[in-house]
Amino acid sequence: MRDMRDVRMKGFAGRADVEEVERFLAERVSALPAEDVALDACADRVLAGDVRSDVDVPAFARSAMDGYAVRGEDSFGASEYAPIELELLGESLPGRRFPGRMGRGQAVRIMTGAPLPDGADAVAMAEIAEEHGDRVALRDAVAPRKNVGAIGEDIAAGTVVLHAGRRLRPQDVGLLASIGVAPVRCVRQPRVRLVVTGDELLPPGSRPGGDRIVDSNSPMLRALVARDGGACLPHEILPDRAERIRAELARDDADVVLVSGGSSVGQEDHAPRLVAELGSLDFHGVAMRPSSPAGIGRLGAAESPRWVFLLPGNPVSCLCAYDFFAGPTIRALGGRDRGWPHRRVRLPLARKISSLVGRVDYVRVALERGRVVPIATSGASILSSTVRAAGFVVVPRDREGMPEGADVEVLLYDPAAEVAP
Repeated sequence: MRDMRDVRMKGFAGRADVEEVERFLAERVSALPAEDVALDACADRVLAGDVRSDVDVPAFARSAMDGYAVRGEDSFGASEYAPIELELLGESLPGRRFPGRMGRGQAVRIMTGAPLPDGADAVAMAEIAEEHGDRVALRDAVAPRKNVGAIGEDIAAGTVVLHAGRRLRPQDVGLLASIGVAPVRCVRQPRVRLVVTGDELLPPGSRPGGDRIVDSNSPMLRALVARDGGACLPHEILPDRAERIRAELARDDADVVLVSGGSSVGQEDHAPRLVAELGSLDFHGVAMRPSSPAGIGRLGAAESPRWVFLLPGNPVSCLCAYDFFAGPTIRALGGRDRGWPHRRVRLPLARKISSLVGRVDYVRVALERGRVVPIATSGASILSSTVRAAGFVVVPRDREGMPEGADVEVLLYDPAAEVAP
């Protein structure tokens, strides 16, 4: 790995290829160990192992209708003009089974989901029956097993119902509840610490004034981390003081550390040097636009390091570096797919995109009348450009831009965005 020197006020001697950094991370980041998660908190988490049911669902034959439990053969020959009458013994309700056993010529009133009484093998719908005191008349025949949910019809004991690596949906949680699984073994949720630095920063919720600006990166990063399945730890804005930043980096309670600001080559950019002193600074400076000052390092034990991402303070650069490097790492640590989480569409360019060979470009774009319109290829501090944008286009390092009319892949910020034809 290249020697990472103190580059403050000197500039970068060289920049790593985006593909090199992505490959480095993909080869070294794997899912965290498993943990037990409460059933009502496991939605959107990733299963750490296969789940096999040790029970049948349902565990008893049950009615699929409101009606009357009968012996199917007792109803044969029944019609509108020649109903068959059966003796009505009682009723079976969900959770309250009819206590006796039915014999020939007998019936039991039954509700949907209630256990089928012993001796019955079918359920006649209420619509074809009519009660007369302690008798019930059937106006149609009912075949055996009709309107009956069999034992194990939904899930048979011994079946693997969910596989390891599955991101649990609400219906998956319902299924786990139905077979009595609690707690649920899931991949541990990555813990993420934000290290936000800058003497010029006011906390989110403040009004900008004078020479100071409001920290917009931490709210954006917290939302991105939540999107990717991580959990942000409490944080505060730190002054541009090396000793304060060092103390924050040295804390060992996180799996990922996101440093926002202080990551470039300015006089107050302490984070790269401190990461190199406390652990390893594997990359600093990447051939991409924006986000060229981004960096990646590791702290702590070699076998389970705390990953550090140096994210530029400029908001668009911060978003770009997060999406390329930090986001995939957080998703992989939590057991998710490390690929882009954005929905993709292919549409023609309304005008060309200019780029340079040897550099990856992250280009914000709008969609207008079914065509892709580049918004800006510079201006890393213009966060509003990402709000106006429908998404972004990535120009690979081996392309000298993209011509007008070319079909390009757009990664959409909003997964529900409408794309006009």
